[in-house]
Amino acid sequence: MGRILAIDYGHKRVGLAVTDPLQLIATPLDTIHSKDLLAYVKAYHQREPLAALVVGMPRTLLNEATDSTSAVVGLLRTLRRELPEVPVHEIDERYTSRMAQAAMLAGGLGKKDRRDKATVDKVAATLILQSFLESR
Repeated sequence: MGRILAIDYGHKRVGLAVTDPLQLIATPLDTIHSKDLLAYVKAYHQREPLAALVVGMPRTLLNEATDSTSAVVGLLRTLRRELPEVPVHEIDERYTSRMAQAAMLAGGLGKKDRRDKATVDKVAATLILQSFLESR
């Protein structure tokens, strides 16, 4: 059984989270620049075979496309083309950044750490992955 990698895509930064090999626990992995995403995912897949990819799909509260939605749709297309052996799932990512902030506050992170957008992106990716695991 391989790991599942979750992607919280942003125009500048991408938050990543990954499961354990048994696909039970979602853990923050890294935050990288969006232009480095495909190379990172391919290299990670070489080291740790991926069972699936989960990509957060940005939508508004009214379930409409956001300014990032078209970029994520393009990313989905690219991932499916470049890694045809890895299933790519999309999941609604509404509220994940807000939930990440709340989780960090509840976890006792200081104000400085909660303002770090890279940390927020990793936690948001973890929430996306946890949501996917619970929906199965």
